[in-house]
Amino acid sequence: MNILIKNIELVPMNGKDEYLSNMNIYIKDGKIEEIYSGEKLIKVDKVIDGKNKLAMPGLINTHTHLGMSLFRNYADDLPLHDWLNDKIWPIESKLTPEDIYWGSLLSMVEMIETGTTTFLDMYFFMDEVGNALKESGMRGVLSRGMSDDNDEKLNQEKFDDLVQLHKNWHNKLGGKSRVAVGTHSIYICGTEFLKTATEYAEKLDIPIHIHLSETKKEVEDSYLIHGKSPIEYSRDIGLFKVPTAAAHCVVVDDNDLRILKEENVFPINNPASNMKLASGFAPVNKMIEMGIPVALGTDGSSSNNNLNMFEEINLAAIINKGLTEDATAVTAYEALEMATVNGAKALQWFDQIGSLEQGKSADIILIDLDKSHLYPRNNPVSSLAYSVQGSDVDTVMVDGNIIMENREIKTLDVERIKFEVERIKKELEMR
Repeated sequence: MNILIKNIELVPMNGKDEYLSNMNIYIKDGKIEEIYSGEKLIKVDKVIDGKNKLAMPGLINTHTHLGMSLFRNYADDLPLHDWLNDKIWPIESKLTPEDIYWGSLLSMVEMIETGTTTFLDMYFFMDEVGNALKESGMRGVLSRGMSDDNDEKLNQEKFDDLVQLHKNWHNKLGGKSRVAVGTHSIYICGTEFLKTATEYAEKLDIPIHIHLSETKKEVEDSYLIHGKSPIEYSRDIGLFKVPTAAAHCVVVDDNDLRILKEENVFPINNPASNMKLASGFAPVNKMIEMGIPVALGTDGSSSNNNLNMFEEINLAAIINKGLTEDATAVTAYEALEMATVNGAKALQWFDQIGSLEQGKSADIILIDLDKSHLYPRNNPVSSLAYSVQGSDVDTVMVDGNIIMENREIKTLDVERIKFEVERIKKELEMR
């Protein structure tokens, strides 16, 4: 379908802290054919009136555990390692593939409703996440969360599953699905396991997705076991030979930051989750000053407890101002870059998504500006970071396909999904 979005405010995220007024976006065969002002005679299948709306690139959530929406508000007010060991891992052992399918669909509903068009997920039963992705119309990277069983046969089965996942989903769904290697962390993956994972990533030409330097305990244990930080250890065993999306990077020193910069690692900031689990604050301002491209994620719904990227954009900007006592730290535009441009780079997808430019895929969201909290309209870029709510997203488009319009999701049966996850929650209590 060829679409024309007329008379729209526009924040293109093209490297300039700017917005354009009264613009038109011509979408042809799923791509942005032209962005222009004024009138042109163009024949299209659909015209969208952009009055009182603002267009920007779809948001990119670069660290999720989509199936964990089933555990929203289930295990709260606990430190990370207690949260994992005592609450999350025991109940995760009860999950079925069907559970993951419905939990992932619920997460996709929430992401679409709040303007996310692309995600990087780490969980298990990833074929079911792929099936949910296919139905949703979103764009996603699937990584099977892997831990080291210290058993050669069991570990090989996991890598065989990775190869099959790659065969089933990499560059499928019209190019909207990809696969990454999901090594959980250095504290549940041994050295040889991580080296093998890196070899598979190289062979399959896909990135690695890992939790890294998330807590003080993780870093202290790494020094006790390896004599170096998690980031230095990961570098030394060759993990960073492939593109790496490193979730959290909270407890880091100057040497860690230098390594991230030199090795072209993409730190994924998860401000809400890191605060809720009392992990600390990633030094995002210092990373940006060093030219490290920080991306943004929500983490799972059990540790956040939502998937609203506009909330993460807001937190990413304001937390570091308070932390550094510098009101210029992490500007509104830099926070928006984390959720768009840098997210696309972290997923090795910037040639197609992350900004609104001619030739790129039409992954576009429209914000309804006719809200009391968005008046007066002084600075739309600031508004996106400091005032816009996820519920202000009116329309969502992925690859030129409209998957939400006027707040109505077109691709999924939202009421059925809510019914199923409530059923699963009750069944989990009995298993």
